[in-house]
Amino acid sequence: METAHNIRSVLQPSAVEAFYGSVRQSSQRLCESLSDADATVQSMPDASPAKWHLAHTSWFFETMVLGPHLPGYRVFDDSYNFLFNSYYETIGARHPRPKRGMITRPSLEVISAYRAHVDAGVERLLDRMPSAGVVELLELGCHHEQQHQELLLTDILHLFSQNPTQPAYKDPSPSRAEANASGQAGYKPFVGGVVEIGHDGEGFAFDCEGPRHRVFLEPFQLADRLVTNQEWLEFISDGGYLDARLWLSEGWAKTRAEGWSMPLYWEKRDDGFWTMTLRGPRMVDLAAPVVHVGYFEADAFATWAGRRLPTEAEWEHAAQGLSQEGNFADSGHLQPRPTSSSSDSLRQMFGDVWEWTRSAFSPYPRFRAVEGAVGEYNGKFMSGQFVLRGGSCVTPPSHIRPTYRNFFPPDARWQFSGVRLAEDM
Repeated sequence: METAHNIRSVLQPSAVEAFYGSVRQSSQRLCESLSDADATVQSMPDASPAKWHLAHTSWFFETMVLGPHLPGYRVFDDSYNFLFNSYYETIGARHPRPKRGMITRPSLEVISAYRAHVDAGVERLLDRMPSAGVVELLELGCHHEQQHQELLLTDILHLFSQNPTQPAYKDPSPSRAEANASGQAGYKPFVGGVVEIGHDGEGFAFDCEGPRHRVFLEPFQLADRLVTNQEWLEFISDGGYLDARLWLSEGWAKTRAEGWSMPLYWEKRDDGFWTMTLRGPRMVDLAAPVVHVGYFEADAFATWAGRRLPTEAEWEHAAQGLSQEGNFADSGHLQPRPTSSSSDSLRQMFGDVWEWTRSAFSPYPRFRAVEGAVGEYNGKFMSGQFVLRGGSCVTPPSHIRPTYRNFFPPDARWQFSGVRLAEDM
């Protein structure tokens, strides 16, 4: 789910210009292998066509930055305000989200021209030495586009999984399952007490990441790695999807209604379990982290394992001070990877898969949405969502931090989401 507003910008105009150029080029590169049809089709109401992502992010810069702050700026096409607005009620009417795949025109070529038009406007704006507030909006727009880069990849995977030929977004790599999984997970203890979480105001963050505040944690333990496909297969074999006692009531109803019996994209073949990836169909790697499971599944697995999901405060407290290196989009792997051998430290806290927490997406103490359209995105979504932490294998590495709060409804499965267990001490 995309968020909308930053707390504070620390970049100078020259740095924002470089960041802007890098982000915009990255979006274009993500779509180089896509045909106009690939970029137009919408595989489900929750997904958006790649073409729409490219246009919407440009619309954001045009509407939030160039229109109000660049004198003489000419809007590329008046109809785009209706076509490519997402959820901004204060800006006006918009095309329904479930029907974005019906926007067969403008073509991908025209959308590329639109992006070039907006880029030229941003270049003129930066030549005028914009105010700190405008620089902040530009930086916000760049992080907003990085969110859409990740969504674009998740949506392409879902789209290609629906294609009977199951095409690969990137060149396929050899498919094989690891002979051995990662062994038993260890658990790192934390004494708890009063701790501080939330963004401290230095550097970029979305508004929902702050204010920084104190919380009390009971002593807890956090698994030193993510739950693996091998462990999830044991859950399946033990009837985990068939035992109502493991599931929240709403989750059990959803499981029955939609026939869940394994993670999204898995299928059983004669030689074992296979899954769809951005590199095409592959055998499930038993040692790799399980991915494409929703909150309901994550919670049921934790109950089956005799443990629980961590709270977001526990996760953030444990993550403070850790290296943010991990398997992100820049690795080119585009799927979760097995962890290294056991160690005394927490592994896979960043990258590989977004980690479900048991925390509802709700406001921190003293949170207030900002004035204007850019304040719409977070506060109004603080209902019926659960928080995920840590980023994934399709997250841009410069886009993640320990305080980042991603959020999705509990039945969402097409995101690169997985599980880390916790337990009380």
